[in-house]
Order: sequence, then C-alpha cells, then structure tokens
Amino acid sequence: MDHQDSITNRKADHIQINLEEEVGSGITTGLERYHFRHQALPEINLSEVELSQQLFGKTLSAPILISSMTGGTKEAQRINRHLALAAQETQIPLGVGSQRAALEKPDTAASFQVRKFAPDILLFANLGAIQLNNGLNLDDCRQAVEMIEADALILHLNPLQEAVQPEGDTNFQGLIEAIGEVCSRLEVPVIAKEVGWGISTQAARLLLEAGIGAIDVAGAGGTSWTEVEMHRAQNEWQRQIASHFLAWGIPTAETVQLVRSAAPDLPVFASGGLRTGIDIAKCLALGAQLGGMASPFLKAADQNPEQVIQTIHMIQKEIQISMFAAGAASLSELAQLELIHRPTHTHD
Repeated sequence: MDHQDSITNRKADHIQINLEEEVGSGITTGLERYHFRHQALPEINLSEVELSQQLFGKTLSAPILISSMTGGTKEAQRINRHLALAAQETQIPLGVGSQRAALEKPDTAASFQVRKFAPDILLFANLGAIQLNNGLNLDDCRQAVEMIEADALILHLNPLQEAVQPEGDTNFQGLIEAIGEVCSRLEVPVIAKEVGWGISTQAARLLLEAGIGAIDVAGAGGTSWTEVEMHRAQNEWQRQIASHFLAWGIPTAETVQLVRSAAPDLPVFASGGLRTGIDIAKCLALGAQLGGMASPFLKAADQNPEQVIQTIHMIQKEIQISMFAAGAASLSELAQLELIHRPTHTHD
C-alpha cells in the first residue's frame, strides 16, 4: 500500500470509528462544574436575544462552529456537502478535515471542495502543523487555502495522537518557528487548533508571539483520539499504550480560561466535548468567542443536510434560552457574566 492510500484508509477508519464506537475521553470537559445564575426576572425579550457577531470580516448568525472532521474519501465528500449546505443555510462557520491527503493525491480534493454549496460562509482550510517539519511549506498552505477558497487556515496540533499512532510523526522540535513563518506570510489568518487535549498557557503564549489569528483550544472531554487510535491499533502493545492515555489533557473549561488570560485580545474557539447550546453558552461566558462541535454534526450529516440544520437550530435555541434565563441580551453581556463554580467533592 502506498503512503497516500494509507492516509485515505486512515481517514475512512476515523469516520467509521467515530460513527460506530464509543470514543469518549476518560475525563470530563469540566463544564459540568460551572453553572449560570438563574434570573427569575431577566427583563429581556427572548426573541431579541442577539447571537450574531463579526469574525474575520464576515457576519456569523450564531457563535457555533462546525469543527473540522473529515475529508479525503467518498463518504467524507457526502458528509462535507451536507455540512456545507447546512452551514450556508444557517450562516455559521465550517472547518474541513486535514487536507494533507488532497495535497498528495489531488483526485481526493473534491471531497473538501464545498464552496459551491456554501458561497458566503466563513470556511476554514486545515493541515497538520507537524507536516511543516516534514517538508510541507508555505506554498502547500496556500494550495490548501486555494483548493477550497478558504477564509483562514487551521494548523492542527496533535502531539499525543501522533505519539500513539503506529505511523505517527513525532518530531515537534522547532515547530513554532515554522508556524510563525506561515502566519507572517500567508494571505489569510492562521488558526491554531488542538485535536482534543487542550492548549496550555505556555503554548498559547508561543502561538500569540508567532502571530496566530485565533486559537481553537479543543480541550479534553470529548472525542478521545487515543481511544480512536486504540481501535486502530495493530497489536496489543500499541493498544495498551494508547489506553493508558485516555485521561490525558486539559479539560475544555480550564483550557478556555488559560488561553483567554494568556491571549486576552485573540479570538478563542472552545471545542472538545461540547454537546449542547448550554455548553457553548458556558464557554462563551468563560472567554470563548465560538463553540465548536464535531460529533453531534457528524451523526446528523451522515443522514442529510436537514438533520444538520435541525441540530444547528436546536443548539442556537439552547444558547439563546441560556442567555435569556441568565439575563444576557447579547454576546458581549454574556461574556461579562460570572458563572458559579462548584468543585466536585472527593471523598477522603
């Protein structure tokens, strides 16, 4: 099997495992410890609670991001088309999965090319940052952006996933310089994104200095890629190593706050285990600008675009009701709210 085919097969594995297996993290997002103060007299009209905002020069109807999921296979093409049609209908941003396969095997590019279904949305291209240490260069980044007519490029960071993958790329040395080079020379903003273990204060500072345009924290508590890799492991030894990292990472609630304080002026996207509009509303109160979800949309997109639109409308409504019942009429008021933090009690 050649290298490209192995990437395509890996992508197909990832979709299949996420649809069929329980691949939750061994830890929670931490959001269950945060609660809104209920307002019995919110003194606002629910129908006037405003969810729209500007980002990278475009207007979003709601602070919801369809997080990067997939690409590079026939199945992915259908899923991405459904996601794009729904994103266009609801005017929310969409990220595609890693386009490395399409750079190496151009006949898979069509699975990522959704601009024709979503002419107006904020669309994010996506490559693995580690590939900048493996021969990927600025021109490849430009090509990924041009391939899908994207408004920004996500560079995803996944050291742990690479480390537990039999075919993983693990030389992360000097990577921040390569990221900085792309940030300073690429024509569109660059977004740094973890894939499910969170961004620390130190990482956020390095990325800020490198000139990153936004950070998607992708904290722990959602899909665990160590669990996904466990299902793909080729032998018991690999499976055991992956299984021991199931509870690794910075929970989403914590990483949002760390990044927000390390980079106060940078757009922060919260993702990693968000399942409802209430989760997104909590993240916005903790300092995020958008809440990203993958899993709920993947299951809906496996059906049809209508299911995705319905899911988006439901999440939108939940954010709106959370804001209404907490007394916030706008996203800027929501950002000012202080959540009640109840630490989980441990029995000695």
